[in-house]
Amino acid sequence: MKSTTRLTLKGLLILMFFCFSAVNAQDAKAIKEIKGKVIDQKTNDPLVFSDLIIANSNISTVTNTDGEFLLKIPQDLLDGILIVSYLGYEKKEIKISTIDKKLKIALTPAITELSTVEIDTYKDAKTLLEATLKNKSLVYNDNSTLMTAFYRETIKKRRRNASLSEAVVKIHKRPYNNYKKDAIELVKSRKKTDYTKLDTLAVKLQGGPFSNLYTDIIKYPEYIFTKEDIPLYNFSFGKSTQIDDDLIYVIKFRQKPHVETPLYYGKLYIDAKTLALTNAVYSLNVENKKATSEMYVRKKPGSAIVYPTEATYRVNYRTKNGKWQYAYSNISLTFKVNWKRRLFNNVYTLNSEMAITDWRITDADIQRPRKKMLRPTTILVDATSGFSDPKFWGVYNIIEPEKSIESAIKKIQKQLKKAKENRKTSKETKKA
Repeated sequence: MKSTTRLTLKGLLILMFFCFSAVNAQDAKAIKEIKGKVIDQKTNDPLVFSDLIIANSNISTVTNTDGEFLLKIPQDLLDGILIVSYLGYEKKEIKISTIDKKLKIALTPAITELSTVEIDTYKDAKTLLEATLKNKSLVYNDNSTLMTAFYRETIKKRRRNASLSEAVVKIHKRPYNNYKKDAIELVKSRKKTDYTKLDTLAVKLQGGPFSNLYTDIIKYPEYIFTKEDIPLYNFSFGKSTQIDDDLIYVIKFRQKPHVETPLYYGKLYIDAKTLALTNAVYSLNVENKKATSEMYVRKKPGSAIVYPTEATYRVNYRTKNGKWQYAYSNISLTFKVNWKRRLFNNVYTLNSEMAITDWRITDADIQRPRKKMLRPTTILVDATSGFSDPKFWGVYNIIEPEKSIESAIKKIQKQLKKAKENRKTSKETKKA
């Protein structure tokens, strides 16, 4: 049987810390900030990972795990329309000019009724998946694209934030019908780590933004659905849903019982008209501790036994002018660390997410500044103090931080301010 490498080669756990180096901020320009929350109209539950797009533009963002969002809109688009959408719900359009305070946007669940013709179109879920993978040249972006993306990575020891990294990157996205890999350019970044919460370990994830980029199943099917691996899965149809008024097929997949190599399980959401993959939510089977540990852990102390207890992935696509492209992805990895001759174990959760906030079609030969280009194997270790600057991100759209991260950022800012005051007092004392 073929060795399973897949996404884990681009998301290796190393028991040290992962961070970004800083670059100069972009000149700010006039913008309007809109904050709000997207909820279910009936239950008031937050709708996590909702899409928010400014009509007739390439500017967008997503809601966080609290359903909240922050969107920075240029002055020339203030007369435009904000479009809010979520899988299985009716989209909502709001005039930006009418927004003067924090929004609460309630979406209505869409009612999907399948006709016999729609159900009979694809009786075999595996055949539908294969048709979707072959269809990328027709329905996915066939131009070279320069994407602006926001990337965030957090590391928690149990429930407490131990470190936080954020970055704005430029993704040099190759056409989907091109087999050349995408490239990533670092624009600006910041990070902070509390090593006291990490004990004697410092944890980092090799690859950073590349790990999220490689969840793009259509561009990189080799990390989950190779021709050799597809026969190792069982595929079945789940209950169909819709995006706006478009029917979405749901395919459920799981490795066959006799397959010992850890594979993935989850759901694929496929547009019935175009056969485009619109969303995917899946996890790695982590029952085999030894095998999954070998897949993820690159380096560790000899006295530590490290294995994943959960590995979940999510990728969302977005469409414009009839062409689909990568829009957002989220990775959550939970590891248990057992120490020899110690009574208690440690649990670490690494979460990374990346959202496309703007993009433009560009020349395939666009210049790539070598010093700023990242590599899939690069581990960036230079600490920065960007959190001390409240205007650090300028005009860039980001993913609104969830409550625990927001609290951590405020704590970091207080610590940096206190450290600055202590240094100032120390200098004054020396002069005296």
